[in-house]
Amino acid sequence: MGTNTIPRPQFMNSEQPRISTTEAFSDEEYHSIDPCFNDPSRMSGECSPMMMSPWNQTTNSPFSKPQWSQNYDQAAPKNALIGSLVREEGHIYSLAASGDLLYTGSDSKNIRVWKNLNEFCGFKANSGLVKAIIISGQKIFTGHQDGKIRVWKVSPKNPSVHKRSGTLPTLKDIFKSSMKPSNYVEVRKHRTALWIKHSDAVSCLSLSNDKAYLYSASWDRTIKVWRISDSKCLESIPAHNDAVNSVVCGLESLVFSGSADGTVKVWKREQRGNRTKHEAVQTLLKQECAVTALAVNPSGSIVYCGSSDGFINFWEQEKQFAHGGVLKGHKLAILCLSAAGTLVFSGSADKTICVWKRDGVIHTCVSVLTGHDGPVKCLAVEEDREAAARGDPRWVVYSGSLDKSVKVWSVSEANNQIPQHMADVDSFPPSESDGSYSSSGRPNYN
Repeated sequence: MGTNTIPRPQFMNSEQPRISTTEAFSDEEYHSIDPCFNDPSRMSGECSPMMMSPWNQTTNSPFSKPQWSQNYDQAAPKNALIGSLVREEGHIYSLAASGDLLYTGSDSKNIRVWKNLNEFCGFKANSGLVKAIIISGQKIFTGHQDGKIRVWKVSPKNPSVHKRSGTLPTLKDIFKSSMKPSNYVEVRKHRTALWIKHSDAVSCLSLSNDKAYLYSASWDRTIKVWRISDSKCLESIPAHNDAVNSVVCGLESLVFSGSADGTVKVWKREQRGNRTKHEAVQTLLKQECAVTALAVNPSGSIVYCGSSDGFINFWEQEKQFAHGGVLKGHKLAILCLSAAGTLVFSGSADKTICVWKRDGVIHTCVSVLTGHDGPVKCLAVEEDREAAARGDPRWVVYSGSLDKSVKVWSVSEANNQIPQHMADVDSFPPSESDGSYSSSGRPNYN
């Protein structure tokens, strides 16, 4: 994608906060609609992947096996596909990994649990496509298309048994809040709802670093803050002018949000007496293209933002979130991001996963993982503990796609060059990717 054919972003140091979007579109959508279009009157579910994806009505999928299939390579090279899980059960919209367990969510309403590439167990929600999964100890939180957050508990006697322990908000809180007219807010024209409830799809979930708070982002343009200990909704933040596609927690009580309105905002959690409040402290990005994914590296020093134009912007916290540069490696929208060690992983509607190696603020695309037949919708990364014990630091990368498959990759932390057979990827050398754009659209190099 030529740099002179896209709207130039404006990088803001102090302006009214806006967020960046993580809900993405499929290949076909990008040919039929303007990916940079933002209509404040539109509910973004009207153009969601579920509604418009060409894979939505597939009946003759090549992955029509009745059971999940797997292919495992014991002697994997530096970066390699080590497993492929396929089932005719729906698009994969969400992943979460914890130790040797992988949780997958799809539009079949099923949440399945896998162990060592084998099906371990599963459980099913009564309604609502599974758009987000978060694991916190023995609790699993799932965000759904119907706007609900469901809470599940792992049985202490049998780890393969998951039972639903509740829904956010709780029925008790809904009943209590409904007694006061002041608890109702307008969610669209001529329609009101309780402020503690999401009125549209839950697009993303994120846990605070101390595991005390759960953040839920929604297409209803709000972020809701939940206290894990008692399942209370503490706050509803009217965060953006369009769907909130991503929310991610950083260090020092900071929270980052991204939206279809093209903005990325920074929020600060503060305790005011008995109340928890979030103040918008900075707007990092303001652009025409939707923000589709956010990630923070493990040390919390860098924030990454993927957009519908296929670019990844990043900011450095140690420099008061100064813009660090733009990573250019994809031809279509970024749909998901994840960071681990010194690596950053980006999944795209172009069906590939780019692996970026960070050295300071310089990022180099060292590998491109190919194999999916549809847009890569979600990523989860876990440390390969067996390899680490051998002195070979590696990551197990899980990728979920709208081709209805989950692929498992082994990626080395010691990546240092892009393989020859992947040299046709549209990646840029560090000298071009470490510049920032000013509001005039011309590159500025620091």
